[in-house]
Amino acid sequence: MSLTENILSQLPGDVLGGLRQADRILTLLREDNTAVPIVVKETQQPLGSVDWDVVICGGTLGILIGCALALKGARVALIERRILRGREQEWNISRKELQVFLELNLLTAEELEQAIPTQYNPARVSFFGGTEVWVSDVLNIGVDPIYLLETLKQRFMTSGGKLFENTPFTEAVVHPDGVIVNNQFKSRLLIDAMGHLSPIIQQARQGQKPDALCLVVGTCAQGFEENHTGDLLLSFTPVQNQCQYFWEAFPARDGRTTYLFTYMDTAPQRLRLEALFEEYLRLMPKYQGVELSQLTFKRALFGFFPSYRHPLKTPWSRILPVGDSSGSQSPLSFGGFGAMVRHLQRLTLGVHEALQTDQLSAKALALLQPYQPSLAATWLFQRAMSVGINQKIDPDQINQLLSAVFQQMQQLGEPVLKPFLQDVVQFPALTQTLIKTFLTHPGLVIKVIPHVGLATLLDWIVHYGNLGIYSFLFWLSQILEPWKKNLPSIQKYYWNRWSDGWKYGSGGDYSDF
Repeated sequence: MSLTENILSQLPGDVLGGLRQADRILTLLREDNTAVPIVVKETQQPLGSVDWDVVICGGTLGILIGCALALKGARVALIERRILRGREQEWNISRKELQVFLELNLLTAEELEQAIPTQYNPARVSFFGGTEVWVSDVLNIGVDPIYLLETLKQRFMTSGGKLFENTPFTEAVVHPDGVIVNNQFKSRLLIDAMGHLSPIIQQARQGQKPDALCLVVGTCAQGFEENHTGDLLLSFTPVQNQCQYFWEAFPARDGRTTYLFTYMDTAPQRLRLEALFEEYLRLMPKYQGVELSQLTFKRALFGFFPSYRHPLKTPWSRILPVGDSSGSQSPLSFGGFGAMVRHLQRLTLGVHEALQTDQLSAKALALLQPYQPSLAATWLFQRAMSVGINQKIDPDQINQLLSAVFQQMQQLGEPVLKPFLQDVVQFPALTQTLIKTFLTHPGLVIKVIPHVGLATLLDWIVHYGNLGIYSFLFWLSQILEPWKKNLPSIQKYYWNRWSDGWKYGSGGDYSDF
């Protein structure tokens, strides 16, 4: 029996079966053998009357935007394939990002505090044989998903929203004047919050393979020495199995959560989740200075996160993907709760304005999924942190490069370091870091070119240039803000969406955290 089989068999439920099912889905994706579902159809026949302004499919994160829209007076139906309930494992986030729950009146200040069972400081960034950096107030808040979702669920329903549990999405038919979901829910707009495996998104992408994957495994366990610090990004090994392993660790209410994650391409011969879990358990004693026999495992965590180079443009009117469905997360981040929260205010105000002005065409809704050079620029970093399946590089090269980069960011100070650790890339900070790293470690920087490939580097230069342009356009839009008050409502919708695109596309949203 393997370490993975031994540990997972001790946990309640068929955790090992769930891991192997995730591996089967991953294998189909890697082999480009995933069947393309046909769940969205179009017709030119008018729908006539509708019962809802918005139908949201996928409740775990859909409840966030659903509750926000209901509070703004929209008629919202939320369908969830199971009972809407948060998971046991806490969601880690930075405190300033949680302010949006107060700004949108989703939670009271007291409820927000009650939703936070765990806080810690500081957190570490460290690389094998190199730099160790400590920061405070980054991903140091653990949010209780069970309490948060139950509170939002009750607020949603008292605000007029209707929740339909045990109601999986099956189909949608788009009419010129509305969309009907499951041949039951007639709505002006369908919001897809079903995640990266959404059947709507699979149909929209037409079987397109992801450009890259992030695999993550982990556990929450008791038996560690008392430790009130965390790890944000840590490696203590060179490249192994054509992977650079990275670790995270956070204090949790009922133990300590540790993750192992790695970036890779979609080659079929890559590590499976079960093999990565075996690596996690093999390396855990060295990482945390504890024997597995000393630990009491509370739960296991695993998943894979596909990333695409280009934002998804759905071909249909009246359908809007959000969160992981939209593919708007960074290739460095895991998306999910953090990515949804970051875009929650932008999406809430944008959808509300689209409903008010009836801007629900595919073209109008595409502006709610904007190209963001701040995210596109991170593709170079993702590529530099991974190794091609047959690529030969110095096993210590990734650690050496990251150590050099973070050393320079630490010297430049928190205004440069902290945004990057929260997955926000800004033109001035990135430029300073690149210049300082090249001047102090030119040999390491030059090695990046053959590692990532010339085509990737040239593509990144375009996004880097656009990052500078978007920074200027965001600055200009702030100056012109008083002028937009005189615009007609439809023109104002488009101006606000362009302005949002420049703001988020330049990393200007970080100033709101």
